[in-house]
Amino acid sequence: MDELRDLFRRAADHAADYRRSLPDRPVGPPVDQAALTRAFAVPLPAAPTPPEQVLAELVAAAEPGLVATAGPRYFGFVVGGASPAATAADMLAAGWDQIAFNPVTSPAAVAAETAAGPWLKDLLGIPATASVGFVTGGQAANTAGLAAARHRVLADAGWDVERRGLVGAPPVRVLAGAERHATVDRSLRLLGLGTDAVREVPAGPQGAIDPDALAAALREAGPGPTVVCLQAGNVNTGACDELRRACDLVHRHGGWVHVDGAFGLWAAASPATRHLVDGLAAADSWACDGHKWLNLPYDTAFAFCARPDVHAAAMSYAAAYLVGSGGVPAGADLTAESSRRARGFAVWAGLRELGRDGVADLVERCCALARRFADGLTSAGFEVANEVVLNQVLVGFGDDARTDRVVAAAQADGTCWVGGTTWRGRRLMRISVSNATTTEADVDRSVAALVRLAHDVSEGLVY
Repeated sequence: MDELRDLFRRAADHAADYRRSLPDRPVGPPVDQAALTRAFAVPLPAAPTPPEQVLAELVAAAEPGLVATAGPRYFGFVVGGASPAATAADMLAAGWDQIAFNPVTSPAAVAAETAAGPWLKDLLGIPATASVGFVTGGQAANTAGLAAARHRVLADAGWDVERRGLVGAPPVRVLAGAERHATVDRSLRLLGLGTDAVREVPAGPQGAIDPDALAAALREAGPGPTVVCLQAGNVNTGACDELRRACDLVHRHGGWVHVDGAFGLWAAASPATRHLVDGLAAADSWACDGHKWLNLPYDTAFAFCARPDVHAAAMSYAAAYLVGSGGVPAGADLTAESSRRARGFAVWAGLRELGRDGVADLVERCCALARRFADGLTSAGFEVANEVVLNQVLVGFGDDARTDRVVAAAQADGTCWVGGTTWRGRRLMRISVSNATTTEADVDRSVAALVRLAHDVSEGLVY
């Protein structure tokens, strides 16, 4: 076992060395993808390879292609860097190698989820009686929430969709904002409802659903199974739907409200931003990521449902060999996975590390740093196209082609990593501030680099 201890220590040392290098290393290193693939694509050996050699070969092959997404100047997508305690817990989870299916396969894994679930609901303002499934990401969370919605609205219409399927079922209408996240549509495809079921509701100036247009759409839809998808945190602007008013409208028409709050739902954790998601507790299901703003490891997200019985009916299954199933829904009963990794350990550890005040501070600091980005780029003469209400900033550098060139130059430069997007028919730079380690100095350094690169693009020095 000394060999195993040494192997695990070497892996931990490599991980720690990498994390320590993040503040100084280029965020997006130039990569020869073909060479990187060749480094991995060695012939499969006939004989076993010593584990320590495998580890060394893996590190050597992977290092040139690692993007510093966990670092303080990665702003390309809404992703945080996993916190120290959460990372250590995830390493333990890999070492413990638990199956988080139910309390029989891993009593500890299910206990960690059972303890962390109420913490999450309390932080987010979700009713304490709601269920929570620990899923892989926003896509899985949206799918679970919309599966519960499908179950409930069809059951209200006298149709058992789990038993009878969708052939011959009453049609389910789905109302969703024009600027909804694309994972909502994919969930509808996976659930057999299809994207043709969606009636798009116009969005307001910042991308939030227009509540008057929603009211009109509900009136026009008339009676029948209805699901409405709302949003907390527009992926481009950060704007949040008027949840209280929208939930009231939908429930008066007998519909189900699902809230896609992949990152924006965390606004509820801070007194400074809580007003943006006022009324969220009135919804019926919610999707939220942990590996975004909460800075937990990847493969961590949450599907909440106000009706645990509906949640379990939509997602659970039984088999004669599955000892320990039934009773209070837990673990795999609330997700679409059976061979579930024990992601609850990292959630529990990450929340313990931050505490209530730490989560609030994380949200507030990222919002303040996003405003600092906007102020710095505005002062330099560039256009900030959105109202910066959370952690999202959209920036234009003149025409679309020039903006794309500045984005490409920034990604090649390595000082920071930003992405491009299309919003309201325009190409814009999208800056997302979600990392707990980002400082004002990181923002200022990034702004200076973007201003320099924009000048170089204008002068024809960068193409």
